[in-house]
Amino acid sequence: MVHKFHELGYVPDTNFVLHDVEDELKEQYLFQHSEKIAVALCLISIPKPKPTRVFKNLRVCGDCHTAIKYTSMARGREIVVRDSNRFHHFKKGTCSCNDYW
Repeated sequence: MVHKFHELGYVPDTNFVLHDVEDELKEQYLFQHSEKIAVALCLISIPKPKPTRVFKNLRVCGDCHTAIKYTSMARGREIVVRDSNRFHHFKKGTCSCNDYW
């Protein structure tokens, strides 16, 4: 799936990794964020017509927000993520917050 994201134009934003490590390791750390793991699990276990819903008690980082937009585009799924501030409705590569959160 990561390769599909890169084909669509996704570039990981390693500025959201706060650890002082090499850039390659920073990219791996980004894919370990809880909301990305939760979305991946939902995509595996929930049938396609149903929207994917994830609830998080912290704000979604900018890289996760971008990655979930690409996920909704690549998989043709509606993904709803609730963070500490608002609901984000991702559909066809766009978010209801218009990238302002």
